[in-house]
Amino acid sequence: MATSSRDGAEGLLGPLPDPAGDVPRAWATLLDLSDGIADDITLTILETQHNWYQDAPAELRAELRKGTRNHIRRGIRTMAGLAGRGEQAIHIWRETGRIRAQQRVPLDNVLNAYILGTRMLWEALLEQHSGPESDVAESVLLQAGREIWASLDLQCSIVTDNYRREDARLQRQDQQRQQRLLDALVDGRGGEASVATEVRGILGIAADEPVACVVAYFDGLVDGPLHSPEDRLERAGVSSFWHSRGDISFGLVSLVNLTVPELVGHLRRISTGRVGVAASEGGLGGFAVAFRLAVGTADTLDRGSAQVASVEERLPEVLIHSQPEAVALLVRETLGAILTLPDHQRKVLLDTLSALLAHQGSPTQAANQLFCHRNTVIYRMRQIEELSGRNLQDGRDRLLLNLAQLALDS
Repeated sequence: MATSSRDGAEGLLGPLPDPAGDVPRAWATLLDLSDGIADDITLTILETQHNWYQDAPAELRAELRKGTRNHIRRGIRTMAGLAGRGEQAIHIWRETGRIRAQQRVPLDNVLNAYILGTRMLWEALLEQHSGPESDVAESVLLQAGREIWASLDLQCSIVTDNYRREDARLQRQDQQRQQRLLDALVDGRGGEASVATEVRGILGIAADEPVACVVAYFDGLVDGPLHSPEDRLERAGVSSFWHSRGDISFGLVSLVNLTVPELVGHLRRISTGRVGVAASEGGLGGFAVAFRLAVGTADTLDRGSAQVASVEERLPEVLIHSQPEAVALLVRETLGAILTLPDHQRKVLLDTLSALLAHQGSPTQAANQLFCHRNTVIYRMRQIEELSGRNLQDGRDRLLLNLAQLALDS
């Protein structure tokens, strides 16, 4: 699809000698052949870039043919000295860079097409004047070759600059759309048909696709709490999309190709902060709930630590953290009397309670853990039951004591 201009070559190398204007006249002999040359170039591009264009829509292939014809016709007119100021090939190079970026054609493919087109156009000129009947001197063809190959660098530079500028704009636009959609999901709008349609179109996530929410606290970490999570998960064949809100980074992660424990395993390898994970029940519609659960899970982890946990792993802590008023009442009602004891006595009873709870109220096993006599543990157990008003052999009372103990340790 490449073409060149004498103006472009002069811009790089300075004026090129052609006192008789033989080079423009040589190029002008290709004007009637321009569409055929362009179609040959198009077919060659489609063949050599088959892996990309085989999945491209028919409209894109048709546009490629039309655009190549325009390139070649305008390029030949420019080199023949027939193009007006608004018809110069440089304008179409700029437009091509912008359009190919919008079409998501890889930049390497675009530049290779220009190189291919330049070669085939040069070969067409040589073929046109290869016979003995040609009145174009070899020196003229060599000069034409210098011009077209010299201007290829200018073409590629202009196309690349405009491609990258447009690509950067599109990436910013995509990022803004992605962040807007993630905010909408966190705000509980995942069940709206319009939001679900946009998520499917932009993120490629279906409304009922299994997903998880990952929440990571920055906690003042300069490099963030997770090191390149999108890249890490992409290498594992997992799609994820990330956004920041206040002091947290959060991600929407597809669970099509992995489980929550596997996701936690991946994140633990790249974590430098506290991270909570929660699966979304009901796909996108449940993402807001998953976000709150993931926040609650991360909140139960020690600030300054590098820990990753799923909500299932921290359910008691999440429950306690989500009901601070009820938890404060629970602690007062179950352990209040113990907490008023002198420091040493309070610590002894709380350590004994912890051991008893760890062994379902068994004094013998608790004594083994505490390295003391069983009768000592029984005596302390009676003190705990008297002060708390709870019976360690009763399942409900033991649950209340367990939650109160857990609240103290949180």
